[in-house]
Amino acid sequence: MPENHEILISMQEDFQLSTLNSKLKIGYDGKRAANNLTGLGNYSRSLIENLAIQYPENQYHVYTPKVKTAKQIDSFFQKENIKLELPKNGSFLWRSVNILKDLSRDEIQIYHGLSHEIPFAIQHTRIKSIVTIHDLIFLRFPRYYKFIDRKLYEWKSKSACKNANKIIAISEKTKEDIVEFYGIEPNKIEVIYQSCDDNFKKAFESSTLNRIRHTYKLPDKYILSVGTIEERKNLKLIVQALKDVNEDYKLVVIGKQTSYFKTVEKEIEKLGLRKRILFLQNIPFVDLPGIYQMASIFVYPSFYEGFGIPIIEALYSGVPTIAATGSCLEEAGGPNSIYISPTDHNALAEAINRIVCDPQLQKTMKEKGLEFVQKFNSPVVTKQLMDCYLNVLDSATT
Repeated sequence: MPENHEILISMQEDFQLSTLNSKLKIGYDGKRAANNLTGLGNYSRSLIENLAIQYPENQYHVYTPKVKTAKQIDSFFQKENIKLELPKNGSFLWRSVNILKDLSRDEIQIYHGLSHEIPFAIQHTRIKSIVTIHDLIFLRFPRYYKFIDRKLYEWKSKSACKNANKIIAISEKTKEDIVEFYGIEPNKIEVIYQSCDDNFKKAFESSTLNRIRHTYKLPDKYILSVGTIEERKNLKLIVQALKDVNEDYKLVVIGKQTSYFKTVEKEIEKLGLRKRILFLQNIPFVDLPGIYQMASIFVYPSFYEGFGIPIIEALYSGVPTIAATGSCLEEAGGPNSIYISPTDHNALAEAINRIVCDPQLQKTMKEKGLEFVQKFNSPVVTKQLMDCYLNVLDSATT
């Protein structure tokens, strides 16, 4: 007779096998996937789409009260096993409360809140829930947020962490923050990193790169910065460093402008760098990988991040990367990227000059960076996520 633990293991394996051979019905908070063209929108669509490709036997229901018309959103919902679910009786409380009726009607087995929240009282239903926590920056650096926004984020995310069956943190640093701020047991939290869109993993043809360079009047040699132009992203530091960088290199900045842009402008004028900086906004997503691929260096000196997807995009694009210490960026950039203090523009300038003057260092950073970033490749991350779903279902039967 096998031991009890052997019987239990056999039952768990049988459960996972039978589950894999049957259709799962998985529900998602589709607010970001259906309406955002960057950031959390890309994360949500990429996650669901990769699951739909890698595990096509399942049904993926995306719940949202509204849908934005855009090419990448339209194509996402054209996938055969991704189903758009609009509210039957919509109200401003639908995503928080009334959605439970829709989930029950659709016989959803697992609901995944992709951005810090799940429906209230879902823990009192048969539906298992998972929540992704991207970061708790609003608690770590409250000065970057309005008081009412900060309190709302805290209320929703803390409730979700308490009531979800499982929490997915997108980095070890975010996991540490969840434990510290919310007192959650570490074994309830699983770290599953993010990947980036597969378009960043393909080298563009030279004709396409030439078309992109001409369209946006890109310089021959440039340092690239991508991200919202806000205080936390720390663009001012790059501007301060630029004055001490080889003049052949210009700075290309892609990102939405906020009030912090005025601070950056003043620094540019003060240092006389207007002709060395190009600001781009509303870049079509299809062209963005090409802009990465032609960059000489990617710089991301953010004071704090939950993970740092732009770093992953840069490494896949074969671009040497410099990032800041102090949060989780070392997790995203790996051991062969360079890290500097987010308050030390002299160190940043020195790091940039070191890279541009050393072809062998450039080669090593590109090769080792691409090798490291494979741990975030979509098939790897997608399998980890499906295993997480199955384990949550499994625990409900034992």
